[in-house]
Amino acid sequence: MKYDVKSMTLQELTEEMKDCGKPAFRAKQIYDWLHVKLVRNYGEMKNLGRDMIEYLDEHYPLYAVKPVETLTSQEDGTKKFLFELHDGNIIESVWMQYKHGNSVCISSQVGCRMGCRFCASTLDGLVRSLTPSEMLDQIYAITLLTGQKVSNVVIMGSGEPLDNYDNLLRFLTLISDEHGLNISARNITVSTCGLIPRMMELANQKLQITLAVSLHAPNQERRSALMPIANRYEIHEVVDACRYYFEQTGRRITFEYSLVAGENDSEENAMELAGLIRGINCHVNLIPVNPIKERSYRESTAGAVRAFKNKLEKSGIHVTIRREMGRDINGACGQLRRSYKEKQC
Repeated sequence: MKYDVKSMTLQELTEEMKDCGKPAFRAKQIYDWLHVKLVRNYGEMKNLGRDMIEYLDEHYPLYAVKPVETLTSQEDGTKKFLFELHDGNIIESVWMQYKHGNSVCISSQVGCRMGCRFCASTLDGLVRSLTPSEMLDQIYAITLLTGQKVSNVVIMGSGEPLDNYDNLLRFLTLISDEHGLNISARNITVSTCGLIPRMMELANQKLQITLAVSLHAPNQERRSALMPIANRYEIHEVVDACRYYFEQTGRRITFEYSLVAGENDSEENAMELAGLIRGINCHVNLIPVNPIKERSYRESTAGAVRAFKNKLEKSGIHVTIRREMGRDINGACGQLRRSYKEKQC
């Protein structure tokens, strides 16, 4: 991937063309074909000429994700895509329709090493991180496959985005570039399980993206039981990093909270959570956990979810219950990829 032109900024690509003795204007042409017209190979770049196309093919291999399976929810139209990377690895992405526009949830890694107990993405560990172009190309491929514009991007699929920090930053630069798809930073959400040093670095970038922090527990003891990363970063330190992120960016924090029956879903847990995050400009997104067969965790009852929500609201916390999308097509992170891998064995 040394010469991955789809991961280059327009300025870098311009310098690259100059360095190899090609006209600088070729960079803008190539960039436009890749990031606006979303072509999949150099042969589709009609204004380059045969010699230029042959040169690019020889020196700058162009990698595009390959769709291998698409599932469409009969309940809400959500589409889940399995893509094959150039090295044979499989990743998954989700396309969701909302009244405010189409949202795509992409993966940032093949697998994950964070070890969250209720997540299918982490069961086989981390294989590798994705390049910026592999992150971009999930969005590009879905745009072409659905024929519809993507207005919101969520980096909340398989993997821990801040564990792939440098590639993530470059992806954010490219996806919001005015010469590309130009998706507003305010329409981009980055998820993290709480890698504090990277949270602080991201805050210092002062980007206008939304930071979604996977909290999933109201105290250190319960969080450690659900999320091994809590053994490295204590819950109050994570919350303090969230305060710093808001101070630096002015962007409201989203706390993701997966409700697991009997583990973290009592009204007492809700009150403790409210006390933990009180005073932060934040929003809590409650997520009834999507059970996976490898774990014994159960989904909270509808009554428990409502009671939890009510307790938070009475404490002055803004809270919503995530609309369940694609439940009938293994919509949760890592489920479809894992079932696909099992079928191949």
